[in-house]
Amino acid sequence: MKFEVISPILEIKVIASGTGVDARSYLRKAYGRGRWRKLKGIATVLLANGAQRKVELHWYEAHGMALLHE
Repeated sequence: MKFEVISPILEIKVIASGTGVDARSYLRKAYGRGRWRKLKGIATVLLANGAQRKVELHWYEAHGMALLHE
């Protein structure tokens, strides 16, 4: 689903790190080594149909790299 984050991401929490990141092998192969963490937070997004929704976002992050997980 295509969307655009249109507000700051708030209430950011780490939900997995190190060996707890289930996609760690894929992330290393695709994007390189790093201390990968999975995070979550709340933000408002703009959907492709023009609707705005407050959602919980999940993403992976390592050393300045951030990958949004839909």
